[in-house]
Formats: sequence, C-alpha cells, structure tokens
Amino acid sequence: MVMRIALCQIVSGPDPKANLELVADYVRRAADAGADLAVFPEATMACFGIKLGPLAEPLNGPWATEVRRLAEEAGIAVAAGMFTPTEDGRVTNTLLITGRGVDTAYDKIHLFDAFGFAESDTVAPGEQPVVVDFGGTKVGFTTCYDVRFPGLFTALADQGASVIVTSASWGSGEGKREQWELLVRARALDSTSWVVACDQADPRSIGREPSGKAPTGIGYSLAATPLGQVHAQLADSPEILVVDIDPAAVEQARQAIPVLANRRF
Repeated sequence: MVMRIALCQIVSGPDPKANLELVADYVRRAADAGADLAVFPEATMACFGIKLGPLAEPLNGPWATEVRRLAEEAGIAVAAGMFTPTEDGRVTNTLLITGRGVDTAYDKIHLFDAFGFAESDTVAPGEQPVVVDFGGTKVGFTTCYDVRFPGLFTALADQGASVIVTSASWGSGEGKREQWELLVRARALDSTSWVVACDQADPRSIGREPSGKAPTGIGYSLAATPLGQVHAQLADSPEILVVDIDPAAVEQARQAIPVLANRRF
C-alpha cells in the first residue's frame, strides 16, 4: 500500500509558540494534500543557537499536547523535533511521533560533536531505535547526525522498517549540501529502504542571518529510493514536499541487491 508523506521544510525560530503556528499551517497543508504522515525538521520546537534548557518540556507538556491535537484534528500522523528535560540538566533531542493511533518518541542517539560544535554539552543521547507501524508500513526514525552512521539504518531495516525518516537541522558550510545529499542516498542503499529526509530551510532564504556555529539548516529536503536515487527534492527555502512511497520497491530492491542478507560484519 502506497504511503503519502509530506516533508514540511520550515524555518523555526526561538519562540516555541510561534513555531506551533508553523506546525499548524503545514499540518493543514499536508492533510489537504492527502498525506498519511507529516514530517517536520529537528528543532521544530525551537531553533538551535539559543539556550534550550529553559524551553524544554516533557512529552505531556503543552507544546507536545498541541502537536497531538493538531494531528488528531487533521487526521494524520505528525513527526516533529522538540526538546525534553533530563535529570542531569541537559535536554534530550526528541522526535515526537503522534497521530493515527500512534503516540511515541525517538531520542536522538548520535549527538553532533563535530565541525566545532558540541551538542553533547547541552543534550543527552538516546539509546533505543524506534520503528512505528503505520497501517502495515513500518517506518524507522532518525535525527540529523544519525545519518552518518549506517549501522542505525541497517538496524532499523532489521526491525522491519521499509521507510526511514531523517529529521534534521543540518549545519551549513563548504561541501555540507553535497554531504547531506550523498549521506541520505547512501543510507537508502545501505538499508535498501526509502529514506525521507526533512531539513530546516536555510534561514537566509527568509532574510534571517544565522549566528555562530549552531546548525540551523540548509534546506534541500529529499526522498531517496531504496536504490539510492533522488525521488524528489526541495530547494533551500520553506516549502512542503509531498511524496508517494511504494513499499513494493523495497522488496524489489532487497531481491536485486540483498546487502542486508549478505552482510558478514
């Protein structure tokens, strides 16, 4: 059964309430387009580059509760990046997944301690991969820096995922767009799965100049086929991309290139 996924490429700001207005708008647009799942970027709740601790809320807090209401009202599932508090004073980089009978979350496992940025200073890592069954189609969830670690993607495929979502706020810089596109396509090949990757739009596309080393997004959200081809892609500005995902393509790819079955390590 074909699954319709909407990639909601937004620019989130520092105000969680204002960002909820963006979520509401894009959820409605996704529902109007017939989407089963609307995927938002990492840090949808609040952009990087600000103090996240004072903004973090538990999964039963008002921000997540409003996202649940929006998903329920629209009749679709929603995945959106937020921050939840931890006992050690840091936050967890959490992807809320809710709607259509689903209510769960994925905590980012691999933290972005690279390119001069240290996410682990303020963010605690998650531990468990997450796979959700949406009407017979199993979808795995990952966040941003996770895309550099093929083992997580093959583990999600081992758990039955034929579609893997990557929610990101990708850091800008020389060669970073090329790395983003290459990594998404490579992870699709590694796992012989669809990879649908939603990034924050480039803040500069709306006249907002990013400051410091915080990763605030470059855009270019895309869907990659199980054979690593670009199925559809956006540019750098805020937009919604609606893609139809056929799980049958996964079975065909895994028969043609049985890398999961042929692994030795």
